[in-house]
Amino acid sequence: MQFLLAFVVVAPLLGAVAALLPAPPGLKGRNPDQAVLRHGMTVTGAVLAATLVLAAGFDHDHPSKMQATTDISWIPALDVRIHLGTDGISLPLLVLTALLTFLCALHSYFKPPAGPSPKALVALVLVLESGTLATFAVLDLVLFFLAFEMVLIPMYFLIARWGGDRRQQAAWKFILYTLLGSVLMLLGLLLIGLKSGTFDMVALATDNGRELTTSVQVIAVLAIGIGLAVKTPMWPLHSWLPDAHTAAPTVGSVLLAGVLLKMGTYGFVRILLPAAPDGMQTFAPYLAAFAVVGIVYGSLACLALARPGAKGDLKRLIAYSSVGHMGFVLLGIATMTPTGVNGALFANIAHGLITGLLFFLVGAVKDRYGTADLDTLSGATGAALYGHAPRLGGLLAFAAVASLGLPGLAGFWGEMLTLFGAFDPAEGLSRPAFLTFMAIGGLGTLLTAAYMLIVVRRVCMGERREQPQPVPDIQRHEFAAWTPLAALTVLAGLWPAVLLGLTDPAVQQLLAGGKS
Repeated sequence: MQFLLAFVVVAPLLGAVAALLPAPPGLKGRNPDQAVLRHGMTVTGAVLAATLVLAAGFDHDHPSKMQATTDISWIPALDVRIHLGTDGISLPLLVLTALLTFLCALHSYFKPPAGPSPKALVALVLVLESGTLATFAVLDLVLFFLAFEMVLIPMYFLIARWGGDRRQQAAWKFILYTLLGSVLMLLGLLLIGLKSGTFDMVALATDNGRELTTSVQVIAVLAIGIGLAVKTPMWPLHSWLPDAHTAAPTVGSVLLAGVLLKMGTYGFVRILLPAAPDGMQTFAPYLAAFAVVGIVYGSLACLALARPGAKGDLKRLIAYSSVGHMGFVLLGIATMTPTGVNGALFANIAHGLITGLLFFLVGAVKDRYGTADLDTLSGATGAALYGHAPRLGGLLAFAAVASLGLPGLAGFWGEMLTLFGAFDPAEGLSRPAFLTFMAIGGLGTLLTAAYMLIVVRRVCMGERREQPQPVPDIQRHEFAAWTPLAALTVLAGLWPAVLLGLTDPAVQQLLAGGKS
């Protein structure tokens, strides 16, 4: 188990180096570009297989216990250690990351994005995977920061080199926002580590902030919280996200929405809730207020993009929907209750599955019609997917209703549990304030349903007209890449105990300060 977790983190990095080296003569095949894309698919497939074996070998009777741990001294003077481990909170995120990266590699093998050499593309995706997996696996604050920052450069180049219109501006906006937030986060992490005498996240969770004064906790939560909020992204620090998603290639959008946004919310749960509970309690009402504003703002922005004549980009609309969905995650964390935090973690996974599928589908629509403009795609003379590509249209409608939180699908449980958590927040938080936040969040679910149904009506419905060229329906490689996401969305919706059984004991122990 120790070897498996270390392999999961390190293997993509070694694969990235190998991707840049000349291929051995026997592996070049007829097309060197396809050979390196096949290499990316092989490495990500091996990492996914190792992650699934890790999940199968996980002690599900004790999900609150750190398992598959590695603890090696790295910088003795600062007591910085190479400390890896996984529990019921991080394990689902590790599996989600490995799955989405493999599906992106599979998609790229059959439909590589237009741009420079595939060698660089594969290497960047593998570095991105390694950094993301490390973020969810490390248990040292310094290593967490290094892994957190490791993903920025690969994502910058994925947008800047393989993106669409205005890609340079979007890439620079992404990197500047996240780097500025990271500076504050580093200061906060150093403050916690130096004042408490350890950078070990397990020790900090067990101590539960007892070594830190309230003023230190407040400063640390403010500094670290801003850095995490930028990555989440929380309103009003979200403005980099729509531009990045609109410009990014399909694989970039899938990884950005499905994986990278989760790093911010994971930091709130793994670091701030257990290590600085008093500071979190001070800022929890403000975090919840920003969260519900983001829920409503994201939904209203989507409604504005979806209306006829707005020239709304479908990728941009899905990006704004992420602002709203991640608002529910932040609201659940702000309640500081097991119900709310479990809802936040469930919503994290559900968002990764559903929004990853949505970006795959929008990318397929854009490939077929040459545009993601809603006005062009809508109406009798537009896409009318039910008539031209019924399987594609049906899957798009499925993903849309999953995103709006239809009961029986994954999106429902996370949002419901976060609202339940807001109904009865942690002791010391204002219940009237959180009841107000709950009501506003409930309004956000109605607005989400409105814009998603508008999208389905405008893109999927309409009179079938003859197209200059036949519109292909779902192809084999697309079916292979999208089916796991759709199946897991149904599984998590019908059997939420699969995920909640992992997260709940770990959350209970985390909020109790390491006590069972």
